[in-house]
Parts: sequence; structure tokens; C-alpha cells
Amino acid sequence: MKRLLTFLAAACTAVNLSAQEKIENPMLWADVPDPDVICVRDTFYLVSTTMHLMPGAPVMQSTDLKNWETVSYVFDKLTDSPKYDMQEGTVYGRGQWATSLKYHNGKFYALFAPNEAGNMGDTYICSAETAKGPWKLVSRMRHFHDCSLFFDDDDRVYVIYGTGEMMELKKDLSDVIEGTHTRLFKREADETGLLEGSRMIKKDGKYYLLMISHVWAPGRHRREVCYRADNIKGPYEKTTILESDFGGFPYVGQGTIVQAGSGDWYGIIFQDRGGVGRVLTLSPCRWIDGWPMIGDENGKVPETMRPYRSNQPEKAIVLSDDFSASKLGLQWQWNHNPADNAWTLTERPGFLRLKTSKVVNSIFTAPNTLTQRMEGPTCSGVIKLDLSKMKDGDCAGFSAFNGNSGLLTVKKIGKKLVLETSEQIVALNEKTKAVENVETKVINTTDLKVNEIYLRIDGDFRAGKNDVATFYYSLDGKNWTKTLENYRMIFDYRRFFMGSKFAIFNYATKKAGGMVDVDFFEYKKN
Repeated sequence: MKRLLTFLAAACTAVNLSAQEKIENPMLWADVPDPDVICVRDTFYLVSTTMHLMPGAPVMQSTDLKNWETVSYVFDKLTDSPKYDMQEGTVYGRGQWATSLKYHNGKFYALFAPNEAGNMGDTYICSAETAKGPWKLVSRMRHFHDCSLFFDDDDRVYVIYGTGEMMELKKDLSDVIEGTHTRLFKREADETGLLEGSRMIKKDGKYYLLMISHVWAPGRHRREVCYRADNIKGPYEKTTILESDFGGFPYVGQGTIVQAGSGDWYGIIFQDRGGVGRVLTLSPCRWIDGWPMIGDENGKVPETMRPYRSNQPEKAIVLSDDFSASKLGLQWQWNHNPADNAWTLTERPGFLRLKTSKVVNSIFTAPNTLTQRMEGPTCSGVIKLDLSKMKDGDCAGFSAFNGNSGLLTVKKIGKKLVLETSEQIVALNEKTKAVENVETKVINTTDLKVNEIYLRIDGDFRAGKNDVATFYYSLDGKNWTKTLENYRMIFDYRRFFMGSKFAIFNYATKKAGGMVDVDFFEYKKN
């Protein structure tokens, strides 16, 4: 009876709510991996991994756990390696990983450790007065994998990382305190795979370290485990707090728990969902016998949840854009650092102008490819391009962008324009992530006799639909010609390690200096 009453008091699953009122899982059906979530004055803040995309470490905000918007990025660029600029290589699947977000003594703190080696230390700590920034660099230090920043009640500060390792930091966060390395626990016999993704919290004097666990055993998949101790240095005991399939996929993976201002607790855990990437699920978190148990009364991710607060303004992390603002919207990220002298919103007001800045042979080494997430269950993106300033050899267009990319490419061949539907498949060096080869499969071509074109990509990520995209073009924005359907979008952790993105691109294959003007990006999610 105690277990049932605890669930009834704490659970927030939706009952008799309309579709507009409830949260349908996945809470964010888009690529939002490695989440860390905090609640400050009844507002939730979420940070996620975006790796080689810039700006990086997006901070998202919500007042109801249903409507999320991007309010800042922890950094604009990473500059330690020329690879971030696509010089001397690339950093696909590297860059910023698993940022830890905290609020302490009136300030926000973010700690992250890029997976491309720098020259001055591989872990960054940044701070800001508000979640909207500006974020300022506090310090840099040695590399800590999948780390969690933790401020204790006595103002001592720790970083927990790897597989149960910890070091204490100086109070000014300038560096570690040498000699404080501690191994918190020994890996148990049932931990036969990955054990990482540290998230440390404290409740009622006890320490709780949440980690993702991958068990290599028949019928077992990823799960979320929790280590608990009365002292931060241990000894720790462990239990599994979530082991659930959901939505036709076999497991739910890494994440954290967060307490709202009301006192309610929630679990926010990502799930691998194929071509769309790693999506976020929302569950009640019930404290049972001193453990934060995530899920419904059966320990499973629920299909729906009640919003934390009702009647909140509709927000989204993927948005349309008419490019009328003087600054690029926070929904956009560049593939690697942008070449700032080769794009502008001001030379032709109301348009995004993309200029070619160097000669390349594929989208994978092209500067200034601009991206947004694709979303489930289904979504559609449309762009309008002015092609009048393209030069011979230029390639501009729209892509379902990943290690295997489907492209609608307008090519300037001499004085002629051709629309090509194709697939580009990149092979990366496993160690350095440098582009070794690009295989191009041309599916069809169409001669163009216009200087303006509309390009459209529809994505379908519903379970059982195989993560497919359909490609179209139009000369008037009303009548559409299909050029490819059922294009399979693939998630590959060995290459990009992220979900498919809408991508707007323009690159030169012969001589730099051409340009295209993007009139708008129109987005719909169904």
C-alpha cells in the first residue's frame, strides 16, 4: 500500500486531458542527447550535446515541460583545433559532449569536455548570470569524460566522471585539487558494458549518482542505474531505477532527474530512435525506499504526462525563419565553425546570403552549411533559393544531412542550371574523423530555366516507417514535383553520432566567389 500511495502522490501522468493539454512522449521527438536538467524558480533549463555543430551546448528553457525554446548557447565556437574550421580535417561526432548544468549562489554553471583534443586543457567551465547568457569562460583543466559538476552544501565542489571517478575542484573552480582523485565504487559483476553519463544530485543528506548502464546479456539493453551513499566518497550501493522499452524501441537510456518548485520529481531520459537521433522522454520520478524510481506504476515510460503548468505559450526548438532579423535565430547551428566572411543577413535584407569561400568536393567539407533538427513523428521543411549569383561549379541546395545524406542540389554547369537529386555517403577515418572518401549516387537530374526554386524535404520517423525522407521541388511554391521517396535516414554512432538535420548549403567545386540568397525556411511538424 505504501508503494501505491507514494506513486499516486507523486505521479503526473495525464488523465482525461486533451491532446493540446497533455505531453506525449517523446517529450522532445528530436535529437537532444545527454540531457542535464535543472529547475530554477519554477523554470526548467535543459542542456544537450550537439558535438560538431556551432554554436554549441544549447540551453533550452520551459515553464511546463511541454513547450521548450532555445535561449542561449554556452559558446559560439571552439577554436583549439583547426579541424573545427574544417582545416586539416573535421571533427564529426566529436566537439562538445554531455554538458553538466548547475545553478549555485545565483549563477548558472556549465561544464563540458570536448572530445577533440585542445592545447590548453580539455574541460571547460563557463558561467552566466542568467540562462540567456552571456556565458563567460571560468577555467579550463584536464579532460573528464561524461562529467557532472557538483556543488555540495558546504560549498566544496567536485567533478564526477568516467565510470565512478571523482576529483575535488578549487573553490574558485580554477583547477582540480591534486591528490583528491577518488574511485567511488568497483564495477559490479552485472555491469558488463558501458557505464557512464554521470549525473550527481543530493537529497535529504544522501548522494545519488545516476549513470547509464549497458548490459551485454540476452534480452538486456540499456538501463539507468543509481548509486547511493551517505558520504560523497562512499561506500555506495546500487539499484536499477529505469529499465523500460517504449514506443516500439527496446530501451531508454541516459539522463537525469529534476525537482520542480512544487516538490514533484521528474525523470528526463533519452531514447535511441534511429534516423531522428536520440529523443527525450519524460516520466514521473517516485522516491521509494530512498531510491528515485523513474516511470509509471509498472516502471515504464508513460505514453503521456500532465504538463507541469497549464496554458503556457507554445514554444519550439525547431522554427521557421524568414531571415528578416539582423541576427541569426537561435534555432540554427552551423556544421563546424562558420566562415563569418561568407554569410550575411544584411547585404540583402530579408535574405540569408551564403557565399562560397573555398573549393571542396562535397557537402561534408563545405563551410557554412546551416542546420536545424528534424523531428518526429513527421515533419516538413521548405526553402526558397535565388540562384542568380551562382558561378560555374557551384552547388547549392537542401539536404537531409547525416553520414548518409540525401540532397537536392542545384548545380551551375557553365551557364546552365541543373537540379540533381542524389545521395552522398561519407567515409571517415575512425581515429581522426577526417573525411577519407565521399561516394555520390545520382538518382535523377532536371534542367532548370529559372533563377528561383523551392526545395522541400518531408521526414517520417514513426515507428515501423523506417525513418524515410521524401524530396520535392517547385517552381511556384504550390505545385510540387517529387524526385525521391522512401530515402532511408540512418543514425551511425561511428560517424556523425547524431540524428538527421535539415541543412541548407552552398559550396564551390571550381572557384570561390559565387553566392545564393535564401528567402525563407518554412517548417511544419505533424
